[in-house]
Amino acid sequence: MQAASLFFALLSLLALAGTGIAIATVLADRVAAPASPAHRWRDDLRRVALPLAAMVMTVTMLGSLYYSEIAGYTPCKLCWLQRICAYPLAVVLVIAAIRRDAGIRPYAITLAAIGMPISIYHSWIQWFPPSSGTSFCTTDAPCTERWVFEFGFVTLPFMALSAFLFTLASMAVLGASRPTRNEESP
Repeated sequence: MQAASLFFALLSLLALAGTGIAIATVLADRVAAPASPAHRWRDDLRRVALPLAAMVMTVTMLGSLYYSEIAGYTPCKLCWLQRICAYPLAVVLVIAAIRRDAGIRPYAITLAAIGMPISIYHSWIQWFPPSSGTSFCTTDAPCTERWVFEFGFVTLPFMALSAFLFTLASMAVLGASRPTRNEESP
């Protein structure tokens, strides 16, 4: 179980690094001169953005199922709310990646944008448990319980947050402006 937690923690950190690369690419593309290496990098990244987002959300879904069904962790209400956003994202992103359908963007952005603040709040109450508890916590499935705590900060809601952030950044890359005819010529 410790090996699985370390593996998923490393993947979440990799997703965060990918988020940073995606955001930097979108920002660099906005200020770069036409036909610059930034535009070529953006186009290369755009080709893999959808399959990578599908892969990250699929691993997120499988990881959450591993923790609840194999490791035996009882998901709290906030975990379930995050799953409500993550599971459909995994399915629709895989279908969109197979079909190469960038039209998924508004739906993926919506689900990730809903899941992200839930993950932030869940992370927050794990770091700073309220003395009076929360309306989400139960004794059977406490929201403040850190089932995973890798590298001194990676928890299950942090992993979900990194997946939602990666999805949002991937959708930003996917929606980055396409080159005009003048930009395509050398």
